[in-house]
Amino acid sequence: MRRRPGRAIARAAVGTAVIAGTAGAVHHHQEQKWAAKDNAAYQDAATQQQLADQQAQLEQLQQQQQYAPPPQQYAPPPQYAPPPAAAPAQSATMQQLQQLAQMHDAGILSDAEFASAKQKVLSGG
Repeated sequence: MRRRPGRAIARAAVGTAVIAGTAGAVHHHQEQKWAAKDNAAYQDAATQQQLADQQAQLEQLQQQQQYAPPPQQYAPPPQYAPPPAAAPAQSATMQQLQQLAQMHDAGILSDAEFASAKQKVLSGG
């Protein structure tokens, strides 16, 4: 059998294409791998920077608290006792008794009427 020259060229071209395709795929895979590695390193650096910033803020707050004056303590407002409720009632009772006494002295009320009205005022009725 004789070989044809076109087939040899085609076979060489196919072999070259396979090798080039494989090399391209490997190269592409490596680039992705390196990009992922760079991205992870960037993320780690960003996270470390955030942690460092937070730590600096905490230290600053602690220093402020150390040098801050203590908060002022205010005394609670004084509790005032309400005025005694019995005093106005006693004065009203006293006024009624004084009126009864004046009416008794003026002769408007008899001794029995005065005694019953006085008892009624003192019992709260």
